Amino acid sequence: MGAWALLLPLLVATARAQVCAVSNNIFEVQENTIQSGPLVHIDVPAGQQVTLGSSSTPFAFRIQGTELFLNVTPDYEENTLLEAHLECKSGNTVVTQLRVIVFVLDVNDNPPKFPFELRVEDVPEDSKVNTTVIPETELEAQDPDKDDVLFYTLQEVTPGAGSFFSLLGTNLPALRLDRPLDFYKWQSMSLLLLVRDTQEENAQPSHTATATLVLDVRPADLRPPWFLPCAYSDLYVCINAEYQGAVPTGHRLPAPLVLRPGPIYAVDGDRGVNQRVLYSIVTGQDDGTFAIDADSGNLTMTRSVPSPKTFTLLVKGEQSDGARYSVTWVTIEARSATGSVPQFLQSRYYGTVVRNSAVGVEVRDAASPSLPLRVWAQDPDFPDLNSAITYRITNNTDFRMDGEIVRTAARLTQEGVSYAEVEAMNTVTAGTARSVLEIQVLEPQEPAPTGPAESQAEDRRFSAVDMAALGGVLGALLLLALIALVILGHRQFGGRLKCCSGKALDHQALAFDNQAFSDPHEANWAPALRASPGPTRAGPPEPPEPAPREASGSAAAGPAPGAPEAARDGGSPAAVRSILTKERRPDEGGYKAVWFGEDIGAEADVVVLNAPAPNAARAPDSGSEHSGDGDDEDGEPGGGSTYV
Repeated sequence: MGAWALLLPLLVATARAQVCAVSNNIFEVQENTIQSGPLVHIDVPAGQQVTLGSSSTPFAFRIQGTELFLNVTPDYEENTLLEAHLECKSGNTVVTQLRVIVFVLDVNDNPPKFPFELRVEDVPEDSKVNTTVIPETELEAQDPDKDDVLFYTLQEVTPGAGSFFSLLGTNLPALRLDRPLDFYKWQSMSLLLLVRDTQEENAQPSHTATATLVLDVRPADLRPPWFLPCAYSDLYVCINAEYQGAVPTGHRLPAPLVLRPGPIYAVDGDRGVNQRVLYSIVTGQDDGTFAIDADSGNLTMTRSVPSPKTFTLLVKGEQSDGARYSVTWVTIEARSATGSVPQFLQSRYYGTVVRNSAVGVEVRDAASPSLPLRVWAQDPDFPDLNSAITYRITNNTDFRMDGEIVRTAARLTQEGVSYAEVEAMNTVTAGTARSVLEIQVLEPQEPAPTGPAESQAEDRRFSAVDMAALGGVLGALLLLALIALVILGHRQFGGRLKCCSGKALDHQALAFDNQAFSDPHEANWAPALRASPGPTRAGPPEPPEPAPREASGSAAAGPAPGAPEAARDGGSPAAVRSILTKERRPDEGGYKAVWFGEDIGAEADVVVLNAPAPNAARAPDSGSEHSGDGDDEDGEPGGGSTYV
């Protein structure tokens, strides 16, 4: 036994040397990974060859020499396991068989996908809040990556739609109703369903998919029929109209009764449902005097009423499916009829109709084109007896009467004016009245242009270029008018403006000390020195001596000859007092005196007191106080003049 123990390793080694072998036969490779090197080395005995068996994964492996290579880029979604069967042969005899297995590991490399791109779902208007509108199984997306967890969000496409619907959970994409629906306000809403295979938006790798949900609100039968015209109505409620009429006693009227405010007419309060309404009389007549048409609601007489009486009928309007109904009152008054002749409210009625209109088209009222032309006659002694009056057109086959409404009876092919006589007859008294219809047949209006905006602009009478040119011309004319006004103003007031804006501003800076103004009790006027008329000797003038204060009393006794009238009127509210300057400039001849009003707002008057100037010999009478009139053309003051 001990000898065999020593020979066993030698025998095993000898046996291994006679068969193929690999160091490892199980591998793990992430999908999308490219293996550039060999997967495993194969030990092949001398005299043998190794090949891939037919049971290997097709095209997945190759053998180069004694190296096993991965021949494809693994894709978990195609194959989760790759298998290579190795056969070692000696000639045609298979000596050894080996199996090498490659497990492909999944990675997040595929986006999720919804089973639809657009899903349209009808949602009943009366669905309860918290109802599941679309279950999870119909909205969930599929992700080929087995380990991915999907996260869902809902985004509104229609503004406000997000307040009506939500998802049950982030990972539970069932659609839930969160608030009551209103067909009249929200008839269709769109939402965007988004799915992501990572919880964080910025995670890498991360994949998303979207699908659109359109929720169409299906109107529910929530409201009963409404009798029109409603006394009050909104989108949800109507206060039903009540109808009134009158019939003559002793007569059975063959036509449907004419009621006010209109014929008995009801519509389904749910416009989206719009069930047909059937009419019936519930109570109000015991003898069956009146009958109502179940489909039209027209009320007719089945027999005459022998004596005056008032009928109050309760009329029901019920949906054809019997789900809902409403009722209203119809009051019919039976009165004694007289033999008066009916009278039209107008002697002539004016209407319009489009040329080539089909037969049966309403003629429109010329004064109110949105309304049909309606003629109306009444018995003056029985104004409510409209049911007894019938209308017909007597002399024109192009038109006919439908109650009080005028309709076309033939296709009108000629443009122009058509006249017709309409006759009203009281079927009770046989009295008739006639009026005239004047109907204008008009050409159809051309449809509004639907081409590009440029084509429409060219069709206009005035283009934008024309309007811009007109604006430029008007602007130039306005500029010329302003220039003309400036020139006229300069010619009219130029001298005054230059005088006041030139010399006056210069002399304001001299700041004369008018001492007479500081003491109102002193004399406020002294006569100005005047130059004698005639020639004088040239030379600098001698400065005159100021008037003494003691003599101010006599000087104030009367105004100076050149003082303004306001100064003379000492008793007036606007009396002014003069101030005589105590200084004079050597380069100007004369004194300056200024009158100020007692109130601050009075204007100042300036009197120029002149003294003989050096050039007085050349300018006779230049020292007068009116020497300012001798200014040159430029408006400059003459020599010796002083302005304030």
